[in-house]
Amino acid sequence: MKTSNFRIVALSTEVAQAARRAAANGAPDHAIIVADSRDGFPCRHCLRFAQSGERVILFPYKAIPDGHPYSESGPIFVHAEPCERYGETRKFPTDFRRGRVLRAYNSNYDMIDAEVVNGNEPEAVIEKFLQKPETAFVDARSVTRGCYTFRIQPYENA
Repeated sequence: MKTSNFRIVALSTEVAQAARRAAANGAPDHAIIVADSRDGFPCRHCLRFAQSGERVILFPYKAIPDGHPYSESGPIFVHAEPCERYGETRKFPTDFRRGRVLRAYNSNYDMIDAEVVNGNEPEAVIEKFLQKPETAFVDARSVTRGCYTFRIQPYENA
């Protein structure tokens, strides 16, 4: 099996823990929700969908910093209970092989390419984007709602 030249970067444990603390302290922009379906509540920390009945925290997250045209704050989920951060950094997460758009950005946070992926093709799209010398990173986002899912970095820059 070919080794990928990219690295999957899940939401940091520090950000997930901060979201849990904010929710526990009643922050109005950190809602605790009980998942009621198998595919509607993707945790950005462990990179798996919450199971029905699991509690998740919905909160705003900014993947692109302020001061850039593509900067935006959008809603994401993390499990309300601590979960293990996604560790298979050279493997595209199984739960997210469908329904994602991949967006390539340069080092100035300008979007330079984007493509919808489904099924077995995300690795090929990532490799294509990373062939471009100006690509600094790729973000995976939800096709239907546009929410940030995780970042993909060239392995040598990870």
